Amino acid sequence: MCNIVGAVPHTLKGRGAEFANRDVIVTPRTPITIRPTHQLKTSANQGACVPICVHMHQVRRNSMRSFMNSRIIKALAPYARAPRIFVAVALAGLSTASCDVHGISGPGSLSSIVVSPNPTTLAINGTQQFTAVGKDFSGAIVQITPVWSVVTGGGTIGSSGVFTAGTTPGTFTNTVMATSGGVSSIATVIVTPGPLATIVVTPNPVSMVTGTTQQFVAVGKDVAGNTVQLTPTWSVVAGGGTMNGTGLFTAGTAAGTFANTIQANSGSIKGTATVTETAGPLATIVVTPNPLTLNAGLNQQFTAVGKDASGNVVTITPVWSVVNGGGTIGSSGLFTAGTTLGTYINTVKATSGSISAFATVTVTATGGALATITVSPNPATLGISTAQQFTAVGRDAGGNVVDITPTWSVVAGGGTINPASGLFTAGNAPGTYTNSVRASVGGTAGFATVVVTSGSLASITVTPNPVSIQTNGTQQFTAVGNDGAGNGFSITPVWSVVNGGGSINASTGVFTAGAVAGTFSSTVKATSGTVSGFATVTVTVTAPVPSLATITVTPNPVSVQTNGTQLFNAVGRDQNGNIFLITPVWSVVNGGGTINPATGLFNAGAVAGTFTNTVTATSGAISGTATVTVTTTPSALATITVSPDPASVVANGTQQFTATGRDGNGNTFLITPVWSVVNGGGTINPATGLFTAGAVAGTFTNTVRATSGAISGTATVIVTAASPSPIVNLKTAAPNGIMAGTAFTCVSLGVINADIAISPGSTVTGFPPCVITGVQHLNDAVAVQAQIDLTSAYNTLAGLPCPAANAIVANLGGTTKPAGVYCSASSIGVSGVLTLDGGGDPNATFVFQAGSSLTTAGDVVLINGAQAKNVYWQVGSSATLGTASHFQGNILALTSISLLDNATLFGRALARNGAVSMTTGNTITLP
Repeated sequence: MCNIVGAVPHTLKGRGAEFANRDVIVTPRTPITIRPTHQLKTSANQGACVPICVHMHQVRRNSMRSFMNSRIIKALAPYARAPRIFVAVALAGLSTASCDVHGISGPGSLSSIVVSPNPTTLAINGTQQFTAVGKDFSGAIVQITPVWSVVTGGGTIGSSGVFTAGTTPGTFTNTVMATSGGVSSIATVIVTPGPLATIVVTPNPVSMVTGTTQQFVAVGKDVAGNTVQLTPTWSVVAGGGTMNGTGLFTAGTAAGTFANTIQANSGSIKGTATVTETAGPLATIVVTPNPLTLNAGLNQQFTAVGKDASGNVVTITPVWSVVNGGGTIGSSGLFTAGTTLGTYINTVKATSGSISAFATVTVTATGGALATITVSPNPATLGISTAQQFTAVGRDAGGNVVDITPTWSVVAGGGTINPASGLFTAGNAPGTYTNSVRASVGGTAGFATVVVTSGSLASITVTPNPVSIQTNGTQQFTAVGNDGAGNGFSITPVWSVVNGGGSINASTGVFTAGAVAGTFSSTVKATSGTVSGFATVTVTVTAPVPSLATITVTPNPVSVQTNGTQLFNAVGRDQNGNIFLITPVWSVVNGGGTINPATGLFNAGAVAGTFTNTVTATSGAISGTATVTVTTTPSALATITVSPDPASVVANGTQQFTATGRDGNGNTFLITPVWSVVNGGGTINPATGLFTAGAVAGTFTNTVRATSGAISGTATVIVTAASPSPIVNLKTAAPNGIMAGTAFTCVSLGVINADIAISPGSTVTGFPPCVITGVQHLNDAVAVQAQIDLTSAYNTLAGLPCPAANAIVANLGGTTKPAGVYCSASSIGVSGVLTLDGGGDPNATFVFQAGSSLTTAGDVVLINGAQAKNVYWQVGSSATLGTASHFQGNILALTSISLLDNATLFGRALARNGAVSMTTGNTITLP
């Protein structure tokens, strides 16, 4: 529509509801409003009825000046001068009128909105500034303040029009909307995956036969888990075979497990897979012994070993036969020589499928004089009071069997034996009795070692018992099992509270007192199988104020050479046995030398003798003493004790051995032993004493040796069959309860029942009053290697594939999880009780992958065979165990680990780059 104000009075005629076919007089004081539908004609031009607004709009657009000039010229024509002049004047007035045609003299009402850009493409989490331009009916810009919204997903948008893409790629058609009044407009957003963040290689792990091929696939994902296209570079980094550029792997000829050997790279991002290669089909069989010379009528056990084409051992159950005479053979391979002497070429045959092998036997006359006696089994392992039948085989100097009737005896303890039959009955004392069973004929004898183990569980002792605990306080209970003879028996008790007084963690034995005071008899219960033990708890309203009750001086007793020195230490404890910080005053009360009253450094006198309870450490009214023997000659190393002895180690597993030297008086003598393995069973680090078991199970008597000068000590190793390979191997990091990259600090009353290792840092603070029961490795070779092994284990855990169904989207507290890999792109929280269910499998493994942090305010409980040693927490930054949290599992953190007051960890706190800190009352125990 338009508003027309005449420059001079003129008359318009029009049709329409507003005008009703009447004349309209336009004057400077009487403007009118017309619409595009109105047809008007002036009084000066009765014959032409035109849509004036449209006409005026067109005139203005083309050329108002040309239009007016032409009309004025025509108006001056002689044959129409009067009307033409009127029209010219009237139109001149119209040309200066206020005509509100859209876009000419000002914007009209909002008709449309244009949103831009449209469409737009951006990566996940990316941002885009959208703009909205309003226009009226004719396309003129109208100022608006749009309301922004997202209508079909793809992300979020702020009030200013800044759009943030979500984490789900896709095309979100007409999703961004700008609205003003009743007018809206929309734009399309295309969300693409973000940059490559991880590479997952599948299959992983994979088992394949040597020499075969396996196609590997690498899938790239961004930080939100969206698939990212990539063309990986394939390589083999830890042996096992070869790889081509398409991911096709060809296994080598050597069987074994090659951890993280398959590697797919794209830029700096890597993904790995583990390959286990098994032997190929049976190709050959080797029969031993071959050839064999055997006396007529005697026996010989044959064995058959299968191998594939590459020489890898293949398990077979051979079928034995004799094909060329010379004797007979049983299904187990036991050959009995016949009575006909001679050489029987390739007569013993072992067959598996279509593969066979042979051995030659020479049958000779009965052998010569007895030369050796072999006793079996050797060693023999049996429980207390149980029986074992021993046998003895005699042989001559040529190795031929000689019939004997030995006399049996026990020469080194461990039990008794029937002298005629060789039936041995174990005693009640567990231990290893080396070469104790003896079979003799005349002056020839053979021996066997007996290992007596504990009997069945007979009793459980719970400590402390009784115990007094403040209301709502906590107490760690322990349970020790014994057999019927009082020997220690390994148990994993289940804890419960049966008579009130509080609650207890079923797996850790940490008791929390209730709010009601009283004595609760036999309320704490530890159960293993059908056997239980109990403890009584007295809950008090107020706890007694800790005070110094005892002082223990060490070493005590000690032997010191005349005029020599010895540094003494004093540890104070309160009435509950807790460590109590003291600064003792030292004195000598019964002679023998002098002592620095502040440092405890003792200087022996010149007179030899034993000075009973002479060194005294005093704090207030409490004292502790130690006895000093002053000798005229320096002490010398007399014995070395290696522990543990015996040690049971799983095949290919590790065991840390320690050696303690003592002089002739039994005093500790400082040594730096050289370690060696002398009777097989594995290998050992000659400097650190870290033993690595071999792959063959058995008892290796006195095989681990620690030597200092001419003195040695030994320990026996029992190598047991390996359990299924763990999902990750901590290797030299395993003995450590704490590892850190920079430092380890402890505030008060902390206990670490394990070794610690720090590298490349070396700072340890807070000891005492805190206690480390193991060895400290501060940026030494052991610590450096442990960090290398920790990094390898961390990367292995981080690279494990996580099923989409196992994504962690909420706090884990109050949930029960079966074995598996669970993951969160950000943090993991445990508030309340997280229950891990092993499903009856003692090897059930739980892996939790946290992209950033781990924070706890609750407990972890293990049921149905789940074990803390098989629980792994891989943390992308730092982990914090909250106050009084009772946690289980191995924490492998990239940065740091913190334990707040009274938090306990049955597992390991292993930090790669940062520090580990403990506050007050923390305990870490290896699983």
